[in-house]
Amino acid sequence: MAKIIARRMAMLVLVMVGVSIVTFFVARVIPGNPALLIAGPRATPEMLAGIRADLGLDQPLIVQYVGYMRDLLQGDLGASIMTGKSVGPELFRYMPATLELMLMALFLTVVIAVPLGVLTALKRDRWPDTAGRGFAMIGISMPTFWVGLLLVLVFYGWLGLLPGSGRLDTGLAAPPFVTGLYLLDGLIDGNMLVVKSAFNHLLLPSAALALASIGIVVRMIRASMIEVMNEDYIRTMRAFGLSRRTIIGKHALPNALLPFVTVLGLELATLLFGSVIVESVFAWPGVGSYVLSAILNLDFPIIMGFTILASIVYVFANLMVDLAYLLLDPRMRGNVQ
Repeated sequence: MAKIIARRMAMLVLVMVGVSIVTFFVARVIPGNPALLIAGPRATPEMLAGIRADLGLDQPLIVQYVGYMRDLLQGDLGASIMTGKSVGPELFRYMPATLELMLMALFLTVVIAVPLGVLTALKRDRWPDTAGRGFAMIGISMPTFWVGLLLVLVFYGWLGLLPGSGRLDTGLAAPPFVTGLYLLDGLIDGNMLVVKSAFNHLLLPSAALALASIGIVVRMIRASMIEVMNEDYIRTMRAFGLSRRTIIGKHALPNALLPFVTVLGLELATLLFGSVIVESVFAWPGVGSYVLSAILNLDFPIIMGFTILASIVYVFANLMVDLAYLLLDPRMRGNVQ
């Protein structure tokens, strides 16, 4: 495990350098003028030149990048061009809302996709299998923003069952800050009204965010479960008269879930990127909304800060996957170099 952790930490440095290089230079060549956005359409050339000089945008790209990396190594993600606020504290201020949305989406993925994937495998080529595969295909094929709009239209607009935006009902104050997760902070505070409101507000955006992941996981578990059920050791257990429940629950399912660990780790990073779209649809006050506003305003430091954060999440998700594999499958420990 120590070797894996050390290797992943080295990879984190390389990934951050690579991501910073690509994102920095791509962001700079996108058509647009941040100085014009700040000064307004009536700005004079002298005003624009002064703003570009203040922001350091008049320097060569390589000089700008070296300065950015120097600040990054000191833990400074820079300051927003539009607001002047430091990017790091702002990202962490918005992060709890996004984290709560991601965790709920991950929870929905697990509790829906795993049973459905197992069911489709056990009922192969029968109507539950056809229905499950159809649902998975719909989840993979439908764009996230379209799913979000559809959920808002049906459950908020037509049925009026669930709220369509925000984290809490109007008039409810946020619980005292402990983790920034309203569900958890509401439970700690003992305020069940906040817990109920936060849960209701989470359902639609987390469902929209989770649908594509559910489709991927259902198909993966179905394929893995079918493969495991055809293994020789499963046939041997049947021949010895073990019950179907014992074979599936104690032997087939744990082995079929091993690939799911990998997918789950990768989906965690995918959910972070997907939150940018979902949060804009549901007016969710998280990192996604913050970054989308930065993209529209060509606020380079915020865009760079988000990509660095996302790369860290991705590397750590892969680290958790590797460690989980070692714990779940002892055979993998002999392969660690």
